[in-house]
Amino acid sequence: MVEQSELETNWSLITDNEGLARAAAELAAASGPVGVDAERASGFTYGSEAYLVQVFRRDAGPYLFDPTGITDFAPLADAIRGEEWVLHAASQDIPCLADLGLHPDHLFDTELAARLLGYERVGLGAIVESLLGIHLEKAHSAADWSKRPLPESWLDYAAFDVALLPDLRDAVARDLAAQGKEEYAAQEFEAARTKRPKPKNPEPWRKLSGGHALRTPRSLALARELWEARDALARERDVAPGRLIPDSSVVAAAAANPRSKGDLARLPNFKGRASRTEIDRWWRAILTGKTTEDLPGAKPRDPDAIPHHRGWAQRHPEAAERLTEARAVVETEAERQGIPIENLLTPDHLRRLVWRPPADRSPEGIALRLTELGARAWQVGIVAPILAPVFVE
Repeated sequence: MVEQSELETNWSLITDNEGLARAAAELAAASGPVGVDAERASGFTYGSEAYLVQVFRRDAGPYLFDPTGITDFAPLADAIRGEEWVLHAASQDIPCLADLGLHPDHLFDTELAARLLGYERVGLGAIVESLLGIHLEKAHSAADWSKRPLPESWLDYAAFDVALLPDLRDAVARDLAAQGKEEYAAQEFEAARTKRPKPKNPEPWRKLSGGHALRTPRSLALARELWEARDALARERDVAPGRLIPDSSVVAAAAANPRSKGDLARLPNFKGRASRTEIDRWWRAILTGKTTEDLPGAKPRDPDAIPHHRGWAQRHPEAAERLTEARAVVETEAERQGIPIENLLTPDHLRRLVWRPPADRSPEGIALRLTELGARAWQVGIVAPILAPVFVE
């Protein structure tokens, strides 16, 4: 086992457009897959933008690009357009890379591949250690990457993560070939690459953790006004909203409906770094919630929603019986394939199939329904024939 501290990687930190243009030219002249990674400041800043973008290609890099000083990533996008990008857990990084104009044309996701291969642990450090014999230090994975200047130890960490991706890709690809899962992986990679972002929630305040405990229209109005006041301040300060006051404080204040600013300040569950320093702001929001005539109704029902499966046994026993049988069938096949059950078939797809079976319950009918739900062709090919008998009356 080789420790990361025993290795060297000669990274370059790029902080302006001129440096990016030079790095892009070297990356374009190099060959082979392109390792790509990004570091965000999730939980620290308001948004989820990238605060560092790492790119490596054999004979070029690692380059660490600082988006706070770079205004145009187009030369980099042009340099690696059409090439295969290697990312680990790509779904986490693709959105923030897209915000910079960086979109992969071809993707290899080492984390997704590791899941399909049935690896016991699929974190980057675990599979690098298992396949490449290198022990990675992961001390800075949850750091505040918006900090400037970035410490050199953090940059070392970021460079190692991306510099190992092409070699890791090759090792994982060999295992995919050995298990005959190359086509499975190709379809999963393409689905991850082309996945559309979720539509914007028109009422994001309804996602408050613990908000289900608020029952009355007035308490919901209080929660909405507090959430919007917190969101505005968080956006202004570029800080994660929960670092001002947590969701639990918003819910506690809305439930208590305090009579005065002093009552609000004395609430034991109203906590957070800005709970007292911004007490006037929160009290104004409370007053608005107390007096507004725009009272929220019940949460709008999703026309595509189905009842939560935990309640099926009591209210929909036939569907619950089908789900139990179908899940057992898929689980047995997942074990045989050496693939986690949730990767063999998305649990939501299975539940929706069971809840509303197609009129045609043949393997072909089941296959058509699963395809409509968004299952990949390789998944449909495996599970449709074994699920069809579940729906035989």
